[in-house]
This record gives sequence, C-alpha cells and structure tokens, in this order.
Amino acid sequence: MAIPHSYEHFHPNQPKPFGYNLIFIIGVTLNFGFVIVEEWVGFQNHSLSLLADGGHNLRDVLGLLLAWGAAFLAQRPATKRYTYGLRRASILAALLNSIILLGAMAEIVWEAIRYFQNPALSAGGVIIWVACVGIVIHIATALLFMSGNQQDLNIRVVILHMVIDALISLGVVLTGIAVITTRWLWFEPVVSLIIVLVVAVSALQLLIASLKLSLDGVPQQIEPAEIQRFLSELPGVVHIQNLHIWPISTVEVALTAHLVMPRGYPGDAFLDQTGRLLYSQFGIGHVTLQVKTVIPTHFY
Repeated sequence: MAIPHSYEHFHPNQPKPFGYNLIFIIGVTLNFGFVIVEEWVGFQNHSLSLLADGGHNLRDVLGLLLAWGAAFLAQRPATKRYTYGLRRASILAALLNSIILLGAMAEIVWEAIRYFQNPALSAGGVIIWVACVGIVIHIATALLFMSGNQQDLNIRVVILHMVIDALISLGVVLTGIAVITTRWLWFEPVVSLIIVLVVAVSALQLLIASLKLSLDGVPQQIEPAEIQRFLSELPGVVHIQNLHIWPISTVEVALTAHLVMPRGYPGDAFLDQTGRLLYSQFGIGHVTLQVKTVIPTHFY
C-alpha cells in the first residue's frame, strides 16, 4: 500500500483582523463623548428620541470596545493549548455585538410603547441640533472603519452600528421638525418604531452570519460545491474525501481534504500551486491536503 503524502499551506499574506488602534481610540472617544452630551440634553428636555438614541449609542461604545478587544486577541500568537491562537475571538465579538444591537432595539420598542401611553412635548430645536452632531459623528466613525478590512464580519458589524446610528439620528431630526411645526406627539415613537424595524432586519442577518461562523459553518462568501469542483478537476485527481471548510476567524478560512490520485504523488510544486490558487480564487489561506495514491474501497 502506498504511503499517503500530506501538505500544509498557510499564505503569508493572509489578512489579519482589523487592528488599527488609533481608529478605535478615535471612534470610542467620539461616540462616548456624544453619549454624554446626548443623555444630558435628552434628560433636560424630556426627549425620548435623544434618551433612547443615547442608550443605543452607549451600547455601540461597548460594541466598539468588544471589537477592539477581539482584534487585539486575534493577533495573539498560537500556543500549545490554542494552536490557532485566539483568532476566534473576532467571531465571538461579532456574535455578541449582534445580540447587543437586537437588545437595544427591543428596549427602544418598549420605550416607544410607554411613550404612546404618556406622551410629552420635547424641545424640537435642541433635538435637531444634537441629532445633527450625531449624524456627523456616526458617519465619520463609519468612514474611519471603512478604511480597514471590510471583509471582516467583526468590523462590518461595527460599521453597521454606525450607519444605523446615523439613520436613527436622522429620525431624531425629523422628530424635532415635526414637534416644531405640527406638535404631533405621536410622531416621535412612530419614527423610532420604523427605524427599529429596519435595524432589526440587518441585525438579525448579522446575528445569523456570526452564529454560523461560531458553529464552524462555511463562510457565506465561499460555495462548497465550487471548491469540490475545483479540487476534482485538478490533474490526476479521481476523488475527493473528507473535504472540510471552516472559519478560523472572521477573515481567515481553513480547508482540509484528501485527494485520491492513483497515478502517484504529484510533487510539492503541484500542492503548493493548489494552495496558492485556493487562496487567490477563494480566499482560503490555511490549506491542508493529503494525497492518497490508492483508490479507496469505501469512502468516509
């Protein structure tokens, strides 16, 4: 019986988790400072929109800190106990941030229902000015993070948080205008509920995506059937066994497979080229291939 040959390839340029400390510092400082201003003004003017938005923004600051911590942990070197390092921390952070966002939406819905029961007149002019500042801060923060690796689900969650916050602040502006021009006390909770509906859909999608990654599901951007076809069409390959694809982090993907090649071991150059193609075409950087030169009597 021929001895199987194995090969492991890890692309040296595999993208790492987004870790620009300066951008995280700027983002956290801007958003936490705005939370303090927004909560104080909202309390002074009895504004549900500002108070709810401030509470949501505080959760986003926590989300930024989680993403920052995960990016730091993901870059820690591997150990004997954690042979992949702590890269999976980025997946856990994305999952927690999605849950935090959905929790914030539930709280806004609850506050809106209470506001319907006990409406109060807010200071529209103050609301507009504070919310306009919020729009600028949220958009600026989102643009800062867009300069990083947008393929990182952890960072995509952060960007979505900022974009959603900008939309909520826009809703607050519309509420302020309505209060000044019409005195419609019902307008504020209605706008909040509409925004929640939009946010909940996006947050749920991110929650599902991060949950799949945490369960070692194949990343959304990779189609297993295409990988199977690619490997099967390699010269000399007659069958593929034990094909497994899973995320190491929110940006790194691993693959293991057995290539049945009865004509014999094709050499290191063949496997090296296969690993490079898997990286360039599918973004799979950690590849482990084993060559079997005997056709199996059964598949497993």
